[in-house]
Amino acid sequence: MYGWIWRRLPGPAGVKAVTALVLVLGVIALLLFVVFPWLEPMLPFNQVSVN
Repeated sequence: MYGWIWRRLPGPAGVKAVTALVLVLGVIALLLFVVFPWLEPMLPFNQVSVN
């Protein structure tokens, strides 16, 4: 999969590396700011009680 992405990125190796880094940072930002906040209320970790 990573080889397929690397071959599809435009430019020489340096440009590909920067583009790949930007893509990885974009995916991380999407996860942190959209996916995880949406998923957090559905996780059972907030329902901790000691009787």
